[in-house]
Amino acid sequence: MDLLEELKKLSSKEKVATYQRFFKTGKGHYGEGDIFLGITVPETRRVARQFIHISPDEIEKHLRSKYHEERLAALMILVDNYQKKRSKEIVRFYLKNLRYANNWDLVDLTADKILGSYLFDKNKSILYKLLKSSNLWERRIAIVSTFHFIKNNEFSDTLRISKLLLNDKHDLIHKAVGWMLREVGKRDEKTLESFLKAHYKIMPRTALRYAIERFPEEKRLRYLKGKI
Repeated sequence: MDLLEELKKLSSKEKVATYQRFFKTGKGHYGEGDIFLGITVPETRRVARQFIHISPDEIEKHLRSKYHEERLAALMILVDNYQKKRSKEIVRFYLKNLRYANNWDLVDLTADKILGSYLFDKNKSILYKLLKSSNLWERRIAIVSTFHFIKNNEFSDTLRISKLLLNDKHDLIHKAVGWMLREVGKRDEKTLESFLKAHYKIMPRTALRYAIERFPEEKRLRYLKGKI
């Protein structure tokens, strides 16, 4: 039984066209050249679970695939292995292969579950190195990894990294920053508001909209109009 062959059995030509538009695979876009089989995330996860015991060499082979869902399945296997073993070697493997987590879903389904989980009680300098990368996905990994910290009511690195990314030029970073700030606000609205009051006038509009999404309409409009 082969991972790719099992995935291909679920391929949908109709979904391929949809995913290629959704993940911006056109020339000059962030997902340029990515190839899809047209498989949903739950379907990919079900297949990945059948291959949980494959070797690191096999995982790396699948990570190098031209097919988006094959790379996603390999990353899901890596997440499952990490959650069972909490192994530093798995984290090193993930960091070594970051270039294959090259779209936002591949980042968002793995960064906090592997790197964030591992770094929670450790030195977090790797995140500050990643956020300075010229690679969009490495910068997104830096902020999304902090989701694990947020879930454990530790917000300082999320706020610090968010501040450092306020001048980032890419919309996908603005979305990730806003998303993480919103997650902080779900747990501690005062902490979020303190950050916003200091920075909302210079925040990218997308990041601000995401961050204040759960606010009452009147307060949300005041932030958007710059009248806080």
